Amino acid sequence: MPDIIEPQSIIELPSIIEFRSVTKTFDTPNGPVTAVDSVDLSITQGEIFGIIGYSGAGKSTLVRLINGLERISSGRVIVDGVDISSIPESKLRPVRARIGMIFQQFNLFRSRTVAGNVAYPLRVAGWPKDRRNARVAELLQFVGLLERAHSYPDQLSGGQKQRVGIARALATSPRILLADESTSALDPETTQDVLALLKKVNRELGITIVVITHEMDVVRQIADRVAVLDDGRVVEQGSVYEVFSNPQTRTAHRFVSTVLHDTPADGDLSRLRQEHTGRIISAAVADGNKVGSVLSGAGAHGVRFEIIFGGISTLQGRSFGSLTIELIGPDVGVDAVIDELRRVTTVDELDELALLEEVSA
Repeated sequence: MPDIIEPQSIIELPSIIEFRSVTKTFDTPNGPVTAVDSVDLSITQGEIFGIIGYSGAGKSTLVRLINGLERISSGRVIVDGVDISSIPESKLRPVRARIGMIFQQFNLFRSRTVAGNVAYPLRVAGWPKDRRNARVAELLQFVGLLERAHSYPDQLSGGQKQRVGIARALATSPRILLADESTSALDPETTQDVLALLKKVNRELGITIVVITHEMDVVRQIADRVAVLDDGRVVEQGSVYEVFSNPQTRTAHRFVSTVLHDTPADGDLSRLRQEHTGRIISAAVADGNKVGSVLSGAGAHGVRFEIIFGGISTLQGRSFGSLTIELIGPDVGVDAVIDELRRVTTVDELDELALLEEVSA
C-alpha cells in the first residue's frame, strides 16, 4: 500500500465536488478488485484541479464516479450540492446536464459536420433550431472554429477536433468540465493550444475543470491544485507549487522528476564525482529559504562553493528548484555550512542522491 500524505493546505472556499471515504470495488473472475480506495477529496468551485496517476491508478474510475457512470461501493459523492451516491438514474440526468466531458480520442460523430457535432447535445436537450444555431455559432467563435462549421471531423487536425470536443462539452452551459487525458493524443504544440483554451474556459466562463492525466507537465501548466493517485488512493494533494517544490511521496517525486531536471541522474552523478573532488550536496531552493545567504557566508568557515548542476523554475508566481553544489574546504567548515543549510532547506549529499536515484528507478 502506498504511503499517504495529508493535504498540505486547506482552501476555505465552496466545494463543487466532494468525495467522502469513497471506495469502488469491481467483481472480476479472479475476485474483487478495488479501483478507488477510501478517497477523500474536495474540489473547489471555479478552480482547475489535476488528478494524476499512472495507468491502473484508478483515474478513469474516479472520473466516472463524478458523473455517475459508475456507482460507488461505499462512501458519498456530492456533485454541485447533490449527493449522487444513491439517487436513481432518473435523478442523475439533471446532474449530468451540468457536467461537460472531453475525451482523449475526441469521440466526434464522423457523419456530422463540426456544427452538427456541437449541436447534438442541444438537439437531445430539446432546444429549438434557431436557439441551437445561435448557440453553436457562439461556441465555435469562442473556440476559434467558426469558419470550419461545415467541415467534417476527418477534415480537421487533432487540435481542431479537440476544440470541437470542447465546444460540444460547453453546449449546455455546464458548471463542471471533465477533461480525461484530453491532450494525450496531441503533439506538444497542439497541446499548448488546447491547454490555453481550457484556461480561457475557466477564466472567462468560470467553469470548474477537472483534468485527469498521466502527464505532469499538463498539471504544471494548467492546474491550481493536484491530487496524486496511486493504487486507487490519493497519496498526496496540495497546490501545484507545494507538490512540485516539495513532493512528499515516492509517486509524486517520480512524476515531478519527469518534467523538472534540476537534480543529476545516474550518469551525471558519476561524472560530477570524477570532475569534482570536494563534497557534493544538493540543496532545495524555494521562496524565502535563504539558501543564497548561507552560501554567501560560507567563506567565514573557510569554504568555497561552486554550483555544478541544477535549475530554478517559477510556478504560480513562486520560485523553486534544486542546486547541486561542490563545497571545498576543511571538513569542519564544510560540515558547518551543511548544518546551516539544513536549518533552512532540505540537503542531500552525493551518496544520498545516488541512493534516491536507485529508489526512483
